[in-house]
Amino acid sequence: MTRREAVRGLKDLSEATLARIEHGELNFRRNVGNLRALLKRYSVTDERLVEELLDLNREAPNEDWLTQYRIFMPPGMPHFVGLEAEAVTITAYHPTVVYGVLQTPAYAKAIFETGRPIEDTTSEFIKRHVELRMERKRRVLAREDPVRLRVILGEAALRIQVGSDDVMREQYEEIVRLAELDHVSVQVMPFRRGYRSTHDFAVLDLGELPSRVQADNAWGAVSTSDKPREVDRFTRRFNAMVGLALGVEETIEFMKELARR
Repeated sequence: MTRREAVRGLKDLSEATLARIEHGELNFRRNVGNLRALLKRYSVTDERLVEELLDLNREAPNEDWLTQYRIFMPPGMPHFVGLEAEAVTITAYHPTVVYGVLQTPAYAKAIFETGRPIEDTTSEFIKRHVELRMERKRRVLAREDPVRLRVILGEAALRIQVGSDDVMREQYEEIVRLAELDHVSVQVMPFRRGYRSTHDFAVLDLGELPSRVQADNAWGAVSTSDKPREVDRFTRRFNAMVGLALGVEETIEFMKELARR
């Protein structure tokens, strides 16, 4: 059955929308009737299975707040951001830039401004992305039951100048503030011999749902996988770097020293 055949006669469900649903970027929150109709067309007649799928749809992350940002986001990112706010624990590694939900508005803006001539982006693009990054930060770290966040930052992420000295100083101070929270752990991977991943990634523990690993690809899209083999592989990478990185208290002192310079 083609997508055209699947959506024929269904209100507010186009081939493009169905494709986004199949890729995990949308759900049937606004029209559960279409989910029931599709299941019937797909010959899913077991009522118990139908109810389980309806329950999963109801429990899916509510991504309505993302609507205003979708046009500016690369493929795969809306779904990842929706899951990010639902995570129980996030473990992330960034070797050359500060992890997104640790960034200050000024640092985030400076990153996008630096890449603007190369990426050919607009002022509106930058404004929206900074707003989105700050909203992600709020939803991950400031919700009633905040995410347990564990981040390893490469020393290069803190040594490479982004924006002015004031921008960097404010960013160091913000990392110190966040690292002192009970649910946040930040470690610095110093310039020393030992294993380290060559690119950034994040592993999302989603509680009762399968964990997912996220990585950006060379074309700017956000890729995620819930395959246990991939999740385990990236979890091993993170755990291997924990012992090599500075401890949390050492990291806080390292940040304070950078801020004083």
